Amino acid sequence: MATSEFLRGQSNDPSFPHILDELKWRGLVALSTDEDELRAALSEKLTYYCGFDPTAASLHLGNLVQLLTMRRLQLAGNSPLALIGGSTGLVGDPRPTAERTLNTKETVAEWVEKLGTQASRFLAFEGPNAARLVNNLDWTAPLSAIDFLRDVGKYFRVGKMLSKDAVSARLNSEHGISYTEFSYQILQGFDFLELFRRYDCVLQTGGSDQWGNLTSGTDLIHKVEGKSAHILATPLITNSDGKKFGKSEGNAVWLDAELTSPYAFYQFWLNVEDADVIDRLKVFTFLTRNEIEELERQTLEAPYLRAAQKRLALEVTTLVHSASAAQAAIDASAALFGNGDLANLDATTLAAALGELPNATAVSGTLITDLLVETGLVASISAGRRAIAEGGVYLNNEKVTDEQATLDNFIQDRFAVLRRGKKTLAGVIKA
Repeated sequence: MATSEFLRGQSNDPSFPHILDELKWRGLVALSTDEDELRAALSEKLTYYCGFDPTAASLHLGNLVQLLTMRRLQLAGNSPLALIGGSTGLVGDPRPTAERTLNTKETVAEWVEKLGTQASRFLAFEGPNAARLVNNLDWTAPLSAIDFLRDVGKYFRVGKMLSKDAVSARLNSEHGISYTEFSYQILQGFDFLELFRRYDCVLQTGGSDQWGNLTSGTDLIHKVEGKSAHILATPLITNSDGKKFGKSEGNAVWLDAELTSPYAFYQFWLNVEDADVIDRLKVFTFLTRNEIEELERQTLEAPYLRAAQKRLALEVTTLVHSASAAQAAIDASAALFGNGDLANLDATTLAAALGELPNATAVSGTLITDLLVETGLVASISAGRRAIAEGGVYLNNEKVTDEQATLDNFIQDRFAVLRRGKKTLAGVIKA
């Protein structure tokens, strides 16, 4: 597998004496096993892994935190294993409240392929510390239930398993927990043991909310092999108000362009609050400490320019999608607000942009005042007429001056953009 074009120019910040120091500065170390031993092991270079379960058709922002942490460790000379959970994806780790819906084997296999392709874009698969993709179905599928219970299950104590946060939360809920999800931590521990045996993998990374599952692996390696292994857990990324980052009304921000368009992805980052933007730059970009501190200064001195947000949106959209996709999103944003030619936008980007706005469908000849009401830009026909009379209504960035004006042209024979004032937008799709 060739190294992705998306990796060009990436490097760690040379101002930090050790990769662990940079990870801590970026806010990527919440918990770890013995820090001194981990520091020494990373100094000698090691093989490490992080797992991604195919419980959806795409990775999301939480996964991106792990992928970028893996990339930083790889840039420091360590060798990554990206594990796509073909077997654990069939089970699912315990959620805090209710049992997961189990997906079919065919669906999980399809998602394994998709997630593997996505993850591969963020790691280098050639060179002296080349990444590898691994699938835990390779070592769990051949095992019988009896062999699994005898050779792996015997090392786990039920009392300790019950004490894990994810399990205890479910035990205290009205739904309880099935043996299927209860056994997830055994499967994850077995993964670490197998990777330890096969690749001399001695470090697992993951989110701090997975700490119980992460420690199951180090405990199993110690019991079976008499050796020590390491864990590095990143914190859950939250906004300054304490809400989980990357969620909006229950909807994840996906890395797949078909699930979250590059335009919507760019806008997500552009709308990050001032209180959060510097932390996001540290976690989600490869900008240096000096570059981020300069953007922090600009945010403090001139927050209205949103320099940090613009750089963040550019960097992460380029990283996940491409430089051209990021530029298309920038051009679309400018054109929608009257600072560019809407006709020059490609249909995919324009459709994605309008999909983020209030929408209406219409035919040629529809009154603009009717469309203003239908899209919610005004409350009534009379309010629409007043807005036109006051010079505050635009169709495809052209000022509407006639209160009886109709929709008489579509961009690319498909779209139209209504704007009231400088910032209030709506889309019109040809019926």
